[in-house]
Amino acid sequence: MDHPNLPNNLVFEAQDISYSYNNQLLALDHVHLNVRAEERLAILGSNGSGKSTLLKILDGLYFPTHGSLTAFGKPMTEQAFRDNLFNYEFRSQVGFVFQDSDVQLFMPSVWEEIAFAPLQLGISNSEVTSRVEDALHALHIEGLRERAPHQLSGGEKKRVALASILSLSPDVWLLDEPSAGLDPRSVSWLVEFLTAQSRTGKTIVFATHDLSIVEAIANRVVLLDERHQVVAEGTPQQIIADTKLLVESNLVRK
Repeated sequence: MDHPNLPNNLVFEAQDISYSYNNQLLALDHVHLNVRAEERLAILGSNGSGKSTLLKILDGLYFPTHGSLTAFGKPMTEQAFRDNLFNYEFRSQVGFVFQDSDVQLFMPSVWEEIAFAPLQLGISNSEVTSRVEDALHALHIEGLRERAPHQLSGGEKKRVALASILSLSPDVWLLDEPSAGLDPRSVSWLVEFLTAQSRTGKTIVFATHDLSIVEAIANRVVLLDERHQVVAEGTPQQIIADTKLLVESNLVRK
């Protein structure tokens, strides 16, 4: 799925997408969104604005009930993901980190957790071992390799979740509320980790309502309001300086 000649090097292009749960509860309302390679995009919004739903649509976990979405120039549809080659290439290039690490972690040990995804993609055992060791080292969790993920602290679980995606070496990172439940020290290393990934040319897209990490990570912000629509787009500095907009979007108090 390497398409360097795409217009503006687009990774995702969402055109007029809407999504309703059970065709009743509206979560996204005619949203347009482009994501370009190597950018750091914050999808900002209050709880219930639809930002997590949008992120899951970008990962192919949900599909729009209206509109169209392409990834690397190819349509993202349920039918497309039934094609093994498309599914393999997409899952090799795009990694998703859930808000709740307990949803993501399920293997008996940390080592097996980090090895699981690359093994599913048919990567050789020797290469998987190398990737797991590199991920353990990068996240400073070598001492946790034999531990059961469910016995770890919140910060440790987040590191393991990140390591499980790092072992895939994806081009695109999608993260849902990455700072949720983390103490200030853990938030600092999270920012450093994502910034380091960006420096290697990775595309970072994260959904958040945490204004404190937006300026530290993002170079562009798309703001969803409580009507589930995109109401603003700009640099982190432009969006955060617009207090009236933030109040209207239920991100800060008056």
